[in-house]
Amino acid sequence: MDLGLAGRAYLVTGASSGLGRATAQALVDDGAFVAVSARSEKTILQTAEELGDGAIGLVADNGDPAAAATLIERTVARFGRLDGLLVSVGGPPKLAFGAIDDDQWRSSFETILLGTVRLIREALPVLKPGSAIALVLSSSVRTPITGLTLSNVFRPALAMLVKDLADELGPSGIRVLALVPGRIATPRTVELDAGNPGARERSEASIPLRRLGEPSEFGRVAAFLLSPAASYVTGSVIAIDGGMLRSL
Repeated sequence: MDLGLAGRAYLVTGASSGLGRATAQALVDDGAFVAVSARSEKTILQTAEELGDGAIGLVADNGDPAAAATLIERTVARFGRLDGLLVSVGGPPKLAFGAIDDDQWRSSFETILLGTVRLIREALPVLKPGSAIALVLSSSVRTPITGLTLSNVFRPALAMLVKDLADELGPSGIRVLALVPGRIATPRTVELDAGNPGARERSEASIPLRRLGEPSEFGRVAAFLLSPAASYVTGSVIAIDGGMLRSL
């Protein structure tokens, strides 16, 4: 199936590894141009080089108030257009409520919630009908994850933002959706499992497909949903989880 991605341009944040990187690869493989961003200059420039001539690497921290405008401006300057964005933000610290101080609350709010809001706000003036915005969230939008209070608070807020924006932007032909990864074999998953012997085996036993997902499996679904081929999908919170989530 032709996804209709050829010649279109996308911004993918948090793209130096994991889910953002896999999505950028899937977009490029299907003919799209991609601006990829991350905080590490060395890593993101290497990522862009690996993706090929259809990609540029941009250094940005989503928590920086100036980052959103810079990312949108540089993407449009390079490709002459912007057809959508995938906002992927690194997970907050693994902390229970009692261990979180005010600075950690503020930092996570700036990076996860307000950083995403700024990116969408800056992108809207240049997005045209047929564009799509996708947010990479977490299974914490459906059920809390023990020890990840910050994610449990901020990710569901963004899921509701998706619903709100689908109503507001739908008449303009702009789609908005959320992607909920389950247990995917990313560096973040390795980090969360560190020091917890048998964590992977227990996870796999709880997943109907009996394995962790591969980043490329997530990336292909994300690329499809960002593409014109998914033109009637908006306001949806879509799980890519091997059947892990039991909630509707």
